[in-house]
Amino acid sequence: MRQNSIYEYLLNGDSSCRESLLCICKDDKEALKIAHTSILLNYRSFTLPDLRLSYGDDLRPFQIELYELIETLNGYFSSKDKRKILISPIRTILFPLPKKRFFSSIVLEFASTINLKNLKDRLYYWGYHFVDIVTQKGEVSFKDTIMDIYPLGGDKAYRITLLNGEIESIKKFSIDTQKSEYGGSGELESIKIIPAKLALNRREYKAWQDRVENSTLDTFVKDIESLGFWYLDNLGENYLEKFNPILTSNMDKELEEIYSLNNPTVSRESFNNLPIIPKAKEFRELKVININAIIKANSHKKITIIAKNSSTIRGSNLESFRGLNFIYKDIIVNLISSREVIISLNRPKRPKRIKRISIILDELKIGDFVVHENHGIGLFRGVERRKVLGATREFVLIEYQNQDMLLIPIENLNVIDRYVANSGNLPTLDKMGKASFKRLKGRVKDKLFKMTSQIINLSAQRHLKRGVILKRNLAEHKKFMDQAGFSHTPDQIDAIEAILDDMASGKIMDRLLSADVGFGKTEVAMNGMYIAWKNGYQSMIVAPTTLLTSQHFKSMQERFKNYNIKIGKLDRFIKPKAKRELLKGLEDGTINMVVGTHALLKAKFKNLALIIIDEEHKFGVKQKEALKEIALNVHLLSMSATPIPRSLNMALSKVKSFSEILTPPINRERVRTFVKNYNDKIIKEAITRELRRGGQIFYLFNSIAEIENKRDILQTLLPQLRISLLHSKISSLQIEKEMLKFEEGEYDILLSTSIIESGIHIPNANTIIVDNADRFGIADLHQLRGRVGRGGREGYCYFMVENRDTISENAKKRLLALESYSDLGSGASLAFHDLEIRGGGNIIGEAQSGHIKQIGYSLYLKMLEETIRVLSGEQEEEKEVQVDIKLTVDAYLNDKLIAENRLRLELYRRLSQALSVNEIYGIEGEIVDRFGKLDSISRQFIDIMVIKILARERGISKIANVNERIFIEFQDNRDRVVLKSYSRDDDDLIATTMNYLTSQS
Repeated sequence: MRQNSIYEYLLNGDSSCRESLLCICKDDKEALKIAHTSILLNYRSFTLPDLRLSYGDDLRPFQIELYELIETLNGYFSSKDKRKILISPIRTILFPLPKKRFFSSIVLEFASTINLKNLKDRLYYWGYHFVDIVTQKGEVSFKDTIMDIYPLGGDKAYRITLLNGEIESIKKFSIDTQKSEYGGSGELESIKIIPAKLALNRREYKAWQDRVENSTLDTFVKDIESLGFWYLDNLGENYLEKFNPILTSNMDKELEEIYSLNNPTVSRESFNNLPIIPKAKEFRELKVININAIIKANSHKKITIIAKNSSTIRGSNLESFRGLNFIYKDIIVNLISSREVIISLNRPKRPKRIKRISIILDELKIGDFVVHENHGIGLFRGVERRKVLGATREFVLIEYQNQDMLLIPIENLNVIDRYVANSGNLPTLDKMGKASFKRLKGRVKDKLFKMTSQIINLSAQRHLKRGVILKRNLAEHKKFMDQAGFSHTPDQIDAIEAILDDMASGKIMDRLLSADVGFGKTEVAMNGMYIAWKNGYQSMIVAPTTLLTSQHFKSMQERFKNYNIKIGKLDRFIKPKAKRELLKGLEDGTINMVVGTHALLKAKFKNLALIIIDEEHKFGVKQKEALKEIALNVHLLSMSATPIPRSLNMALSKVKSFSEILTPPINRERVRTFVKNYNDKIIKEAITRELRRGGQIFYLFNSIAEIENKRDILQTLLPQLRISLLHSKISSLQIEKEMLKFEEGEYDILLSTSIIESGIHIPNANTIIVDNADRFGIADLHQLRGRVGRGGREGYCYFMVENRDTISENAKKRLLALESYSDLGSGASLAFHDLEIRGGGNIIGEAQSGHIKQIGYSLYLKMLEETIRVLSGEQEEEKEVQVDIKLTVDAYLNDKLIAENRLRLELYRRLSQALSVNEIYGIEGEIVDRFGKLDSISRQFIDIMVIKILARERGISKIANVNERIFIEFQDNRDRVVLKSYSRDDDDLIATTMNYLTSQS
């Protein structure tokens, strides 16, 4: 469909035929064109999502599109506009869609009275998920006097405070921080809630649920979330019969293909004789290159300029505003006729940045391994409330060898952390009270000091030397960027600017660039290489594997093809003669840029100015030493695909500069994730679907003993399959050869254990199948899924389990969370936490896998950050001091206030890690905001946390009481202080202690 055709049709067509107009197009890109055109002509346009479903598919991976469908139809049916149009990609209209009568809304108003039970029932039958913490659309949470809801129809979550059934306040809140927005637009008079599924009553919902539960379709879980769309029955109807449909073009070819591969429930005959929008006679589409030249050439015509706002116009290159007609709309339409010109100044919308999770739920479960900084590795056995010396407090229980139990007061939760190590590593429990763990910590600390000293000394040496000044011509550089063939994301532009500023500063650059694979790190690096070449200098990229080297070489050849740049490649597959010629070219300066493995580190250069190191943590110790020597006098850019922990980022800021790319490229597609019971038919279907579109498949099977059998099974299913088999018993040389062959398209499937590189970028491989997925951690599964969907094609990920009935409920929940959310969200916050921790181990370099296995990533990273701070002079080495508070006061976060254990545990963790009184009071304010007014026991716990911080600041080691007498002991063994409280009451003991501590400031 061409935009000019729909424009003329809507502009000139008979208005009676456009009543209940349903415009059917090929895909969502075409739908966007129609929407923009109709908005220009003052229609209200409602665009349905492109639902690429096959009958019987598990619907969880399509949750975002199904929510969009409900939102769009609700908006359409509730709209009173007479000029409105419903737009649908053809695949969406192939199945019955919900009837108008199942769209409704609830309006909640400030100061109105609500029946809470009726509201809960209604939201349940309308398809809302009841959760502990609201982080996604379609979720609601009730906590005593607080209701949180993220309704469909907008991009905001709301917090409603109730008092005796009356709405006391309605505020927006952030799903990232869970904090309310106060003032301005934060406080609201009312909100509208639309269904998350359909506006059903109890009887209708129950009948729908029964149909789904009796389904013969195969899904991991049989519920409305997974199968509801296929059982609408009397809830849905054929929209081709209900509306006035029109096709944007002849779609016989597309329909034949869809019906041959699929089994839609709307008949093929329904599309026969549908009208087609006629071709435009007057208008044609306009390609805008030089806007001022177009205006001058068409000055005798009516010229309309479309802009999002006046700022867009001011930022444009318009030479004159005279005689122009301006329309302020966020649309893109460029058309020309003999009488009129329409030009848009707007640009296509960029992808959103990936949000960093602010609140991380560790979700410690009973039986999880934890690390105590003094006692070592134990098992978490839960939180227990106990009465000690007449006071009720909460304690964390940790089990050690011989079933010895350690009770840690909940306010000291900061001394433990979840044990995280490489997948498959099961630690040995330590023996409580033995000094062996302290000795081990001491050895790790010594190693860290030695390693970190080298890093800081090397950094100091580099800072003392002047770097090569590499200047840029802004016009030339802009031209180079424009030749990339795509629009750079804002993060890429920021990273490029930072790197080029460093290179022109006269100081030696040492920058770390962090971004997910496929987010455009290489493009950023090549901008630095281009500037080095323009200044007459050489540059090189060093990568840990031949595959990565090959990928970079191809990228460089493509990117620099318009320039007279000589590019070399050095890896283990290069022939001796070619290698000698290459090394000679580097030494005499005839080769400008080179990419290679560690073999490149022995090369001599004529005038090297920039080294780019990809995935530095994968190099061995010897290679790192060679890198240090070669990089001493040149600009250095390290690249990593692992997230950098924010705390480590701050600690390293004196040593390195950081850039981060969190915006995915425009062509980055979502990965559809399916969780399935293992079935040969599903495997065959998944492989065939990918092969049909000319793609390749990763198949992960994590058993060397059985992998040959798995190959035979696959070969039996599809005899023509070309399968490459990889595992750790195959030599690294053979693995590299096979990976290169896979990248070149010589195989259909890469059947492998989990050894395949996380950093590989094979755009043609867009399906991944993971056998026995329940045996992997959520972080590993999330990373594995990230290997597909990189080539501008939709990726498919299949997590297969042997038997869904035998896996734990927790494993089920995690797999379903990954299935529902294809991006990092609440379901994957734990994965992100793990990745951040692992990233900390990677960034510094030496694997130290033995030490990390013994003490866990969390403690290793904590010690590493502390070491960097001490050695960089940011702080003195702290002695490990805990304040022992033994006041006979009832103090804990009351489960009547915060019912969910995981939320209480998370708040305990944050309170125990707080470093200032203001931080404690900030968390207290957040608790009140999220859960309601504090009861006396919870408020007393907050007071105890304040006392702990004040005591630490004043060098106090212990505070205890016997009846009314309060004893205060100091770290430096000075005379203890004895205070006398008015009584033994909790509030008097706290007030007396607090008064003393605040008077000592």
